[in-house]
Amino acid sequence: MSTKYDVIVVGGGAAGFYAAIHIASGNNGLKVAILERGKNVLAKVKVSGGGRCNVTHAEFDPGTLVKNYPRGEKELLGPFHTYCTGDTMAFFEERGVPLKIEEDGRMFPVSDSSQSIIDCFTGEADRLGVQVLKHSSVTDIVQLGDNGNPIWEITTIKHAYTTKKIVMATGSNPKIWTVLKNLGHTIVAPTPSLFTFNIKDERINGIPGLSTPARVSIMVKRVFNPNITITLRSQKATETLLEEEGPVLITHWGLSGPAILRLSAWGAKVLNEYGYRFKIRVNWLPDFNPAQVLPYLMKIKEVEAKKTVLRTKAVNVPRRLWTNLVQSAGLERTTTWADVSKVQLQNLAEQLTACTFQVDGKSTFKEEFVTAGGVDLKEVNFKTMESKLLKNIYFAGEIMNVDAITGGFNFQNAWTSAYVAAQAIVKR
Repeated sequence: MSTKYDVIVVGGGAAGFYAAIHIASGNNGLKVAILERGKNVLAKVKVSGGGRCNVTHAEFDPGTLVKNYPRGEKELLGPFHTYCTGDTMAFFEERGVPLKIEEDGRMFPVSDSSQSIIDCFTGEADRLGVQVLKHSSVTDIVQLGDNGNPIWEITTIKHAYTTKKIVMATGSNPKIWTVLKNLGHTIVAPTPSLFTFNIKDERINGIPGLSTPARVSIMVKRVFNPNITITLRSQKATETLLEEEGPVLITHWGLSGPAILRLSAWGAKVLNEYGYRFKIRVNWLPDFNPAQVLPYLMKIKEVEAKKTVLRTKAVNVPRRLWTNLVQSAGLERTTTWADVSKVQLQNLAEQLTACTFQVDGKSTFKEEFVTAGGVDLKEVNFKTMESKLLKNIYFAGEIMNVDAITGGFNFQNAWTSAYVAAQAIVKR
């Protein structure tokens, strides 16, 4: 015997709770349940932003906000005009969770704790009578009745449920994508979107934890392989595919930080096709190029002639990085500026402004895993978030082929799509 609900939200994450809360608050006569496959809800919220929860980003213009979505830019413009960053702020403020804006635009709860967000969601769900059913992994969804006004039966590992409407908010869940594919939806093959670059190189060896501003370019060889779908801007043998500027973090396994993560998002599909093996060029002095730096280093050679190059940090990079780059330019620890040849200075200028690294693989944050891929956006009505193929089934969050760069943008997609879906359900 199945249990009946008016609305079932599949997925107890950010988008799922946000949808359920707005549905229940919009019509408290509806019987609403959340099905969560795990033993804990909101697991991704818990670890987001290093445990602080990067709720959204301080970009309040929808036309500018959509520029942060490698996939979903066009489709999200309308929804962002309906529900945007300011609305998200108001939601949390009204429920006693004020947000703050940091220098880089990221927004966090004033408490600096993701638990504030979790407590807000679980408290609201409880207050509104939303039933949260854990350990309820969905195994199948079947349509009952005609296409005009179908009833849906959801089978989990423990029980069966019937419902008039479903909100699918399961994120990157291959099993659910398979269920939707069996129901007729097209699933764009998932690939990792936010990941770090694995690099083994003496120039960054031994200095993990070091962060510094840089400009990073992904360099690719021009290929004639029809399976690799890239468009280069010239006929050169090597071309800049993507470029980003911002903080770069040196890690035990390579390079990370906002600039790298943004590149991984914009290049998600292409870098997957390259097998995550490609070259990058790093300018550790993003305001300068080699032609500008060389004359400056030659001036330092005159002024600091008696000093050693290693101990005279001539430019604004962290000292440990300077030491590694000086040695990689072919200079000994005891070499003075007076003894440096022009060729060596050219090498040093290149290391500082055009430092080439070979990337061999990627590393992902398992808890904060983001993918490109999911339900094909052509099959979703973005005015309501309802499936164009399956009546009374709605989508919210990362289950769709939408992803964003790092900085709170993926959460804003979750809030907006969940709200739009909830409003459509309440109005019906």
